[in-house]
Amino acid sequence: MKDSLRQQFDRLGYRLSELDTILSDGSVAADMKRYRALTKEQSEVAELDAQYRQYVQREADLAEAKLLLDDPEMAEMAAEEIKAAEADLARLQASLQLALVPRDPDDDRSAFLEIRAGAGGDESALFAADLARMYLRYAERMGWKTEILSSSDSDLGGYKELVVRIEGERVYGSLKFESGGHRVQRVPATESQGRIHTSACTVAVIAEPDETEEVTLNPADLRIDTYRASGAGGQHINKTDSAVRITHVPTGLVAECQDDRSQHRNKAKAMLVLAARVRDKDRVAREAQDAANRKSLIGSGDRSDRIRTYNFPQGRLTDHRINLTLYKLGAIMDGDLSDVAAGLQAAQAAEQLALLEEGRT
Repeated sequence: MKDSLRQQFDRLGYRLSELDTILSDGSVAADMKRYRALTKEQSEVAELDAQYRQYVQREADLAEAKLLLDDPEMAEMAAEEIKAAEADLARLQASLQLALVPRDPDDDRSAFLEIRAGAGGDESALFAADLARMYLRYAERMGWKTEILSSSDSDLGGYKELVVRIEGERVYGSLKFESGGHRVQRVPATESQGRIHTSACTVAVIAEPDETEEVTLNPADLRIDTYRASGAGGQHINKTDSAVRITHVPTGLVAECQDDRSQHRNKAKAMLVLAARVRDKDRVAREAQDAANRKSLIGSGDRSDRIRTYNFPQGRLTDHRINLTLYKLGAIMDGDLSDVAAGLQAAQAAEQLALLEEGRT
């Protein structure tokens, strides 16, 4: 392990002692928000410190075992211990390095998933419905809750646009790399001559703001329109102006909701989506400025980028950002996104770790 890494872990030990001292003061609990933040940090630092101590101990074990190699009676046992210690050190070092990668504070948050049909007409709308099913099945596998906030159906049963709120543990961290252009290659249901067509959809995943950090929208900047809902929902929902569309005039961002019978509840949901979009626009702008001299491995943040291709004739999914190809398209479309998500997360962690190493040299 490099000296720069050891110094960081040594500092973590000092920080743990500092946190223990702070939390031993009973008055800290009076501020519950600060207390929860400190106890969370203490738990994370303590786990890392324990791993580092284990790493140092295994280094000592390895050095001791090497000294025994010259002893004929102990050589065999020493060789076995050396092999085990080296394996443990490799595992612990990988884990410790990964723990140093800066975490996205939004990763633990719920998210809004937006799917829009693009080039390809009816086939694109049908593919949008397939993507929606894929994500909803994935959410079910992960134990997340889903709620459709807004949808615009196509004539053949697909979606022109769909907005879903997904609530659960690490939703944004698991889905954030889905933002971008998704391309499908297959024979459409409307194709009579069996020709393969290419169409596309765009997906956007936006972290739901924390209540304490929620974006405050100036009412003077909003244009609120009500209209009659066009989707399913019974006679009542179609006979009243219950649907709500809110436009944030300074940015041109729009959010709408029509899936509830109550105009008041639709307005509240639309405001939540709009606040998330405004916050996300600000975040993307900051990231773009920070990354002006370095293009991220996971993508530039431009949602028009083609990030993935779904080739149905070959049963193949290819993620172009990390050159990942999987021949299990049927399982993926049924919600098995675990390999895709793991690959993207590992690629980002590897790049961030490389950046950290560059910064230390």
